[in-house]
Amino acid sequence: MSTHYSVTGRTAILRIDNPPVNGLGHATRQGIVQGLHRALDSGDVDAVVLTGREGIFSAGFDLGVLRAGTYEAIEMLRAGFELAERLLAFPTPVVVAVPGHAIAMGLFVALAGDHRVGARGPFRLTANEVAIGIRMPWFGVEICRQRLAPAHFSRAVALAEMYAPEDAVAAGFLDRVVPAAEVVPSARALAGQLAQLDCDVHAATKLRAREQTLAAIRTAIEADASAAFAL
Repeated sequence: MSTHYSVTGRTAILRIDNPPVNGLGHATRQGIVQGLHRALDSGDVDAVVLTGREGIFSAGFDLGVLRAGTYEAIEMLRAGFELAERLLAFPTPVVVAVPGHAIAMGLFVALAGDHRVGARGPFRLTANEVAIGIRMPWFGVEICRQRLAPAHFSRAVALAEMYAPEDAVAAGFLDRVVPAAEVVPSARALAGQLAQLDCDVHAATKLRAREQTLAAIRTAIEADASAAFAL
């Protein structure tokens, strides 16, 4: 199983466990989606923590599949982007615990959370598409535009800059950094606090606040699909 589900108090914990780099393959994506459905349908979960393995949150998509440019690659892209869209609109608070590296689509998934806690250490957070010769998808441009500090947007997207965890806070990739051993406990504690919010009010306000963001993300996903099928 590449995604593990557990509940602590009224918080669901989703842990990506797909060695060696927590790639977001089909089974992993489906595991996250199923975990989100399970949390929503259970009736006893008021917040979600999404995390990875020690030292890594996720390195994103399988580059071999991506560069092949097949229908499988197109479907992989769309499913990954729609996972992030789902997280952005998820009714309950979503805290992302980033225990290490977060790269490309792995970073975009982290950006879709409501609050991101990162591990202090020799880790890198980067949207590295340009650095490896891949044009940044419209989705990647849009989610970075919505979440990053303006001064860092171009550096992250067009220059593929790599950020250490502390620098990632200023950029907007993370909200705070704690010692590695405290990442998941800190995320759980925050999720427990956020679980005290009125769930209906939180969900409605999130959608109101992100109405334009979600519309832009949906437009970007469709633009990427059109571009992919045109190849």
